[in-house]
Amino acid sequence: MESLSFRGELRRGFLDILPLMAGVVPFGLLFGTLAVQKGLSPLEVVLMCATTYAGGAQFVSIDVWATPVPVFAVVLATALANTRYFLMGAGLRRHVHHLPFPVKAWFVAIHSDETWALALKRSGTNHITPGYVIGLTVLFYLNWPISCAIGAWLGSVIKDPATYGADFMFVAMFLCLIRGMWQGRSSLVAILGSASFALIAHLWLPGYWYIFIGAVGGMVCVAALVRPAGEQEVLA
Repeated sequence: MESLSFRGELRRGFLDILPLMAGVVPFGLLFGTLAVQKGLSPLEVVLMCATTYAGGAQFVSIDVWATPVPVFAVVLATALANTRYFLMGAGLRRHVHHLPFPVKAWFVAIHSDETWALALKRSGTNHITPGYVIGLTVLFYLNWPISCAIGAWLGSVIKDPATYGADFMFVAMFLCLIRGMWQGRSSLVAILGSASFALIAHLWLPGYWYIFIGAVGGMVCVAALVRPAGEQEVLA
């Protein structure tokens, strides 16, 4: 029975992530194309994607890439882009504490915006299981370097990816994730708060501080404006 349960959870995780796997392929193609146009070899692109595995941060790093490589600027920019994972990991912690350590370590090390969002959605109705984590993450992880490798190979063919609307792909995917996690008023407060803080930071601060400030701003707005149900009853 346990093996059947594991297989069922494995299948459930894979089916949940499958649509987003298809959605990530264009990003991989785009990143591979941009990376080779910045001077990286196809092998370097694949190694970067397989070891770094942080799509948003990788796009940021390519944006500031130059020859010679501005190491400090690249490290700072990618670090700022990835600060959101501190908050995401904190939100995920109580839902994965029961998992075996190897599975938990794998998930924490390899989770992405997409797998994080689906895991939180799943935790609202069921416990997150080892089978679900593996089904959710393994093929999704492999999907990234493979897509980037194809993009690197096509890099000399596509001169301006924005011509095909590729610059809107990230926005479209995150809008879909937001729709899937929508929970009413608290979601609206978080979205508007994050967007407002990020926009102000983007207009007034250099670099990529707006990513971190937007994330913290959304949390602050929810904490300040959305009272827990128990507190509302007491105040009433």
